[in-house]
Amino acid sequence: QVQLVESGGGPVQAGGSLRISCAASGRTFDIYAMGWFRQAPGKEREALACINYRASRITYADSVKGRFTASIHIARKMAYLQMNTLKPEDTAVYYCAAHWSPSSDFCTVVGGQGWYEYWGQGTQVTVSS
Repeated sequence: QVQLVESGGGPVQAGGSLRISCAASGRTFDIYAMGWFRQAPGKEREALACINYRASRITYADSVKGRFTASIHIARKMAYLQMNTLKPEDTAVYYCAAHWSPSSDFCTVVGGQGWYEYWGQGTQVTVSS
């Protein structure tokens, strides 16, 4: 089992940058695929990025491609989402999620929340114009 805790959210002005982190504890981290999601008020949870185990494949949603960068640090059991050129419409609660998958074929598409067994509690990101 894996426990996930996000951090690093907060207020930021439009055009700015923010990096949010996801700390994992529990079972071996390097055989998990990681996902990043967000949910704005009144909207469905949106998949942003999928990182397969050992980060040999990273897939992004079109809405964040070129602006957001997902990464992992296996030894530290950390996942990161670097967010640049933020827009007010990026305001949401951001979540990391984990799926046990020692497969390099995972993350051929960005996927959906049904792929993941483990979730963090979320961190709020608020972008002001």
